[in-house]
Amino acid sequence: MVQKDRLIEEFMELVRVDSETKHEEEIAVVLKEKFGALGLTVEEDDTKEKTGHGAGNLICTLPAKGKGANAPKLMFTCHMDTVTPGKGIQPQLGEDGYIRSDGTTILGSDDKAGIAALLEGIRVLQEQGTEHPQLQCVITVGEESGLNGSRAMDPKWLDADYGYALDSNGAIGGIAVAAPSQQKVFITFTGKSAHAGVNPEDGISAINIASRAVSKMRLGRIDKETTANIGSFYGGVTGATNIVVDKVVLEAEARSLDTDKLGKQVESMRLASEEAAAELGGTCEFRSHLLYPSFKFTDEAPVVQLAKKALARIGAEPKTFHSGGGSDANVFNGHGVPTVNLSVGYENIHTKTERILASDIVRLTQAFVALVEETGSLSK
Repeated sequence: MVQKDRLIEEFMELVRVDSETKHEEEIAVVLKEKFGALGLTVEEDDTKEKTGHGAGNLICTLPAKGKGANAPKLMFTCHMDTVTPGKGIQPQLGEDGYIRSDGTTILGSDDKAGIAALLEGIRVLQEQGTEHPQLQCVITVGEESGLNGSRAMDPKWLDADYGYALDSNGAIGGIAVAAPSQQKVFITFTGKSAHAGVNPEDGISAINIASRAVSKMRLGRIDKETTANIGSFYGGVTGATNIVVDKVVLEAEARSLDTDKLGKQVESMRLASEEAAAELGGTCEFRSHLLYPSFKFTDEAPVVQLAKKALARIGAEPKTFHSGGGSDANVFNGHGVPTVNLSVGYENIHTKTERILASDIVRLTQAFVALVEETGSLSK
């Protein structure tokens, strides 16, 4: 049985450990000790040097027990980093059952609620003597800064048949069965500088080129599976209005659940940029790269069915949905482990009003235990 007081105390302990993204060194030490004390083999990969983050990813493995050795192997993943402001977090449990910070920082339930659920869930399995399949807990760094840890991770570390990220918004019971791939886009427009008051006709404004290019692009919601956005537009010198700007840089993105649609959207952005540059006598450099792949499962997929059965067992209403954002689940699907993202119950994440019900951390832990038990029942 889940011990609520023990679970909530550990959650609060975890969020008090500073771990803003790129500064995961302290929380990594704490987690190594905690997972190791539970009998898991804990290894840290070599991505620290590649990512510049405070630690590498942790791969924590619990061997199968009893008949569970014949069941599908499971991977659970959470991230150890938080967004800012995440230093000196002081969690408080209110009379309404919500845990919040003191209002000067985020709370960090994204994603330390998931980590706390894993730790408590493993304790429950051990205390009950539950026979279970091999369990692999992959705790990543740098999720908040662009999935940096998981993207740098060597797929050789992964040893699982099904994966579950405990890192999605929404009420307990939610299962993100699809999430889009993301293509990063960088466009540099070059014109010709001149004095804006003396001889502007000799100049070619890169701002004009970039503006025309953006006006030619389809942006925002393209269709139900595809979006595109210009994230930043910069050039010139602040206060120097007397210079025809000769260089402007745009940073943008495109996302889609469909690879072909993503390719077509990025190509249309490239053509719009090149056309605008040609029309106004400038040049354009267009670069893009895939940040992470998409994934999409039907409700009948085994990885989804297991989650549905487990959630129903704890009295939650299983509900599948398509997410518009990426997570480590995208990366691990790309590495060949079918992975969906389970809702954690946190609210207002990435803000100082972030909160989570203590009871939802309990239910998330119960969902983990039920999922392990459901999978164990598949033993041959």
